[in-house]
Amino acid sequence: MTTYSKTRSANHARTLKLVHIAMFSALMAIGANLTSFLIIGGVPITLQTFFAILAGLLLGSKLGAASMVVYAFIGLAGVPVFAKFSGGMDTIISPTFGFIVSFILLAYVVGLIAEKFPTRKGFVAAALAGLAINYLFGTNWMYAAYKLWFAAPEGFTYMMAWAWMVPPLPKDLILAVLAGFFGFRLKPIIRKYM
Repeated sequence: MTTYSKTRSANHARTLKLVHIAMFSALMAIGANLTSFLIIGGVPITLQTFFAILAGLLLGSKLGAASMVVYAFIGLAGVPVFAKFSGGMDTIISPTFGFIVSFILLAYVVGLIAEKFPTRKGFVAAALAGLAINYLFGTNWMYAAYKLWFAAPEGFTYMMAWAWMVPPLPKDLILAVLAGFFGFRLKPIIRKYM
């Protein structure tokens, strides 16, 4: 293989990685607003967790997390890609910003688990671990935000924050398992283009 061919091949691979990162950032924006008109408590019901899990499963730990970082920065730059078509730096003080931060960690951990256990069960376990990270990080951030810097509803408690997470939980559990199955089926296809 000539030097030109090696350089061209490396450039092609790098371009495909950037395309994959951009694609999952766009899918997150779509997933954030596809169903975000449904709000329970202070939590919009979205498909973001599904796409964040898929990013980790299909792109791996580093690229999956990178796609979530790009998504977060696009929203913080003011593009309305977060739930309820929001965006901008003031989102940082929003009670639900912890869920956005959790997508980065979620995609990284899901990718790591899927890389170590590249089986159907491994992918489903990775997806469920990602969902747990999303709920733990996001809900605890939301509770802290309401207690420390945001106006909490009257009688707001830690249990109330978790009660708000109960309605979307069945949907998220089903979507996490589906993401595990889809990710396992799609991984060989994506691997050809990475």
